[in-house]
Amino acid sequence: MQKMCGIAGYIGDRNTVDVLFEMLACLEYRGYDSAGIACISDGKISIFKDKGKVNEVRKKANIDNLDGIFSDIGISHTRWATHGEPSHINAHPHIDCEGRFVVSHNGIIENYEELEKELTKKGHKFRSETDSEVLPHLIEEYYKDVSNFEQAFVKALQRLKGSFAVVCIFVEEPDKILIARKESPLIVGIGDNENFIASDIPAILPETKKVIVLDDFEYGVVEKNQVIIKDLKTQKELKKKIERIKWDVEHAKKSGFEHFMLKEIYEEPDAVKNALREKTDIEKVAKKIKTYKRIYLVACGTAYHAGLVAQYLLEKFGISAQAVMASEFRYSTAKTLADDCVVIAISQSGETADTIAAIKEAKKRNAHVVSVVNAVGSTISRISDDVIYICAGPEIAV
Repeated sequence: MQKMCGIAGYIGDRNTVDVLFEMLACLEYRGYDSAGIACISDGKISIFKDKGKVNEVRKKANIDNLDGIFSDIGISHTRWATHGEPSHINAHPHIDCEGRFVVSHNGIIENYEELEKELTKKGHKFRSETDSEVLPHLIEEYYKDVSNFEQAFVKALQRLKGSFAVVCIFVEEPDKILIARKESPLIVGIGDNENFIASDIPAILPETKKVIVLDDFEYGVVEKNQVIIKDLKTQKELKKKIERIKWDVEHAKKSGFEHFMLKEIYEEPDAVKNALREKTDIEKVAKKIKTYKRIYLVACGTAYHAGLVAQYLLEKFGISAQAVMASEFRYSTAKTLADDCVVIAISQSGETADTIAAIKEAKKRNAHVVSVVNAVGSTISRISDDVIYICAGPEIAV
C-alpha cells in the first residue's frame, strides 16, 4: 500500500513559502493529518511542520518562525499517515543529522529497517518513526564519500527497495531541487523563469499547464531556468516531451459546492459527454479487440466495478469477458495469458500500483494491453499498447 500523500516543490523568483502553501492546499485531498515545508534562506534551512490541516499549519508557521522569511527555493509535503502516527516529528520534510539535506518522500521504503540499522551504527540519529527519514541520512552518508550532491542523491536512491517519489534540497546548493520517481507519481510544471514540482496535477494547474511527467527510474535536476531529466541507473540525460494539460483550473475548485464529492456527482453528465467525444478512438480500439479470443478487464476499487459492468454488457452481446481484481490477477489469471488475449486495464489516475503490476505481467506473456484512463501521461497510459482517455477532469473527491 502506498502513502496517500502530496508533494510540492518550487524554485523561482517568488516567495517560496507562499507558493508552497498554496500548492499544498490544492493537494490536501491526498492527505490531511500533517503538513510541512522546508526552504533555504540566507544560507540556512528553515523548516516548519506540524500535525493538522494545511491552513492550520500555515497559521502556526507564520506565527512561529516563517513570518518575514523570503526564499526562492523549497519543498513541502502533506501527509496521510501509514508509517508512524500523525505528529510534528513524523511530518515531512525530514532532515539529516547536520541540517544540510532535506527530503520529502511518497511511497514505501521496504528495506528501511536494514538501512536504519546500518546508518545508526555509523552514528546517525533518527528523530521520527517513519521509513522516509532514512533518505536524508543516506544522502548525507554518501556525500561524505563523493562530495557531490547529485552523485550522493543517486547512490542513496539506488539502495532503496520499494516505491518512491522524492524531492530534495541541499543548503550548500540553493539553486537546484533534485527529484526522482519509482512507482509513485511525480511531475514538473514548467513556468517562466520558475518551475514547480508536484505529485499531482491540481497543485500546478493555477500556475502552468505545461508539464514533464517522470517515468519510473528517472531523476531530475530542477533549476528555475531549466529541467534536466536523467536515467537513474545510467545517469544518462533523457529527452523528455513537455505535455500540455487539457484541464482548466476551475476543475480543481469547488465552484460553489459544499465539497468536491457533491461537485463531481453533478459533473457526471458532462463526464459522460466528454468520454463519448473519444468515440473515434474507441472504435479503432474496438476493431482491434475483436481479433482476440479472450478479454480480461483488470482494475481495483470502483474501477473494478466499472469492469464488472463492462463484463455484463459484453456478455449480453455474446462476447466472453472476465473482470478480475488487479491485486489477484497477476498471481493467478495472468499465468494463463497468451498472445491471443487482450487485457483492458481501467484506472482513473493511471497510477494504480496493482493495476500497473498486472499490466507488466500481461506484457511479459505477449497479451495486448488497452488502458482506459483519465490522466494523460500517466504510467498506465504510457506502458499500454492502446489508450482510451475518458477526459473527465481531475478526481479530487478521494
